[in-house]
Amino acid sequence: MTPGARAQAAIELLDAIEDSRGPADQCAQFYFRSRRFIGSKDRAAIATLVYAVLRHRAQLDWWIERGDGGVGTSRARVLAALAIIQGWELSALTSAFDGDRFRPGDLSMRERTLATALVGRSLDHPDQPDSVRANVPSWLYPSLRARFGATASEELGVLGREASLDLRVNLLKSDRDAARRLLAQEGIETAPTPHAPTGLRVQGRHPLTATRAFQDGLIEIQDEGSQLAAALVDAKPGMRVCDFCAGAGGKTLALAATMRNAGKIVACDTVARRLDGATRRLRRAGVSNVERKLLATERDIWVKRHKASFDRVLVDAPCTGTGTWRRNPDARWFLTTTDRDELTVKQARILDSAARLVKPGGRLVYATCSLLREEDEDQVRAFLKSHPGFALLPVGPIWREILGTPCPVEGNELVLTPHRHGTDGFFVAILERRSVDEGAPAIDPEM
Repeated sequence: MTPGARAQAAIELLDAIEDSRGPADQCAQFYFRSRRFIGSKDRAAIATLVYAVLRHRAQLDWWIERGDGGVGTSRARVLAALAIIQGWELSALTSAFDGDRFRPGDLSMRERTLATALVGRSLDHPDQPDSVRANVPSWLYPSLRARFGATASEELGVLGREASLDLRVNLLKSDRDAARRLLAQEGIETAPTPHAPTGLRVQGRHPLTATRAFQDGLIEIQDEGSQLAAALVDAKPGMRVCDFCAGAGGKTLALAATMRNAGKIVACDTVARRLDGATRRLRRAGVSNVERKLLATERDIWVKRHKASFDRVLVDAPCTGTGTWRRNPDARWFLTTTDRDELTVKQARILDSAARLVKPGGRLVYATCSLLREEDEDQVRAFLKSHPGFALLPVGPIWREILGTPCPVEGNELVLTPHRHGTDGFFVAILERRSVDEGAPAIDPEM
């Protein structure tokens, strides 16, 4: 493909992401699958350009407005990214945007003025507002600033970079050293993750699902932060464990491995498609102690019938996903205040219902991949206020007992960030049930 054809493909893919509001990686898979004539090198170049636009959209839009007073469109953003991020000269931009077959249409006079103004510029400029420099929505910046304080620029800067690729070794079938040797035989070099004892960090990008290690169930693709959240559930062989928001089963698989297939896990979700997607993963991993349970809502009658019957209940709650922006840079631009507010209400409802499943002496583990206090500490405080039968356990001693190393964070809850820990952003709170009598429920059960 010519450089101009790659630019046109990037514009089309960005339009598709904007129109569908679906995950960028899924949109890219569909786009390239329907255009098999695009070779691997061209796909990589197109994806690199698209993700550069998604990661730096606020800054590109700021330059576009400054350059010609226009608003950001996919075409304008690609033009700006080529000039500012990839360093194209004006002659190259003019040649690429010439309206020839498969290439973008001719530059208008306004676009030529914009291109001229942007050539030779750098992304950063001292006049940019903090939210623009951080490439986050302006309405969300205060919450993130409150989370990170003086280190906000460093933390948000890392959120704009590419994420590492982590694996979890399945202890039901292998160990870390054996899996690492097998991957090396297929040309994939890995290193142990800094904190998760069964994690491997992949060097470079590889088609991991085609490897023998993956197909035989020795490994799963899972961020180290997610692995640590599952480990802190402390699910032991013989326990009864509920993964209340199991989704496609990533943490369910990790729990089954630590339980050595002994005991029982009930994987719940309200979306059948997500639970169905876990079936093949469970079979490949050799997991035999999981029952899948489809709930009508978080207050399904099944929850009442199984009151106080589980040793561990994991609530990996639906959230804004701000901690995963390195992997999903598009998600930040589609998130709204309504989304956040609706999610916090939903999280409270889920916690209130899932708490009924925990037996006295058992633990309720609340986790999100969010960096917002509204979804994390504030949610836990509100829960404890309305559920006096539960107490927050300090994460440090539990971390040391399970993982055998000093906990890398201070405080009672675990807050992992990409900048400090090299993981996705994750929050974990461990709540122990001290008594069945909790007083009035936080939410009317009939609602």
